Amino acid sequence: MQGSQENKDALKLLLKEYELAENSESPLEQLGQMYLFVGINSLYNYVGTEDIQLIGSFEKERWDELAEEQKSEIAPHLANKMIAFAKKENLAQVISQKWSSPKREINNNIMNMARYITEGILDAIE
Repeated sequence: MQGSQENKDALKLLLKEYELAENSESPLEQLGQMYLFVGINSLYNYVGTEDIQLIGSFEKERWDELAEEQKSEIAPHLANKMIAFAKKENLAQVISQKWSSPKREINNNIMNMARYITEGILDAIE
């Protein structure tokens, strides 16, 4: 049980770091870290718990129930939350300015990165 609490604490600490992605080493890493923060928090909101072990134990039937309750399946829900966050926070502009990189490079990765991070989150909880 102690290891479980340590893992939860480590995840919380990691998510806090990823919220602002201040330690990222590239524009796309910054986007990915911020998306992980948004994605995990959106997952918690979607399922109504922060208990990763419980979430990982959900069977297909529970995911189907949640999809009906939320009026969206988990994968598009998470990806759409990330994309909406990127637009709301004008991440392409912010990241582009920070890294002196082309804004179009960030814009071109907004959707693909959301899909990639979503797949990673879902793979991790299976």
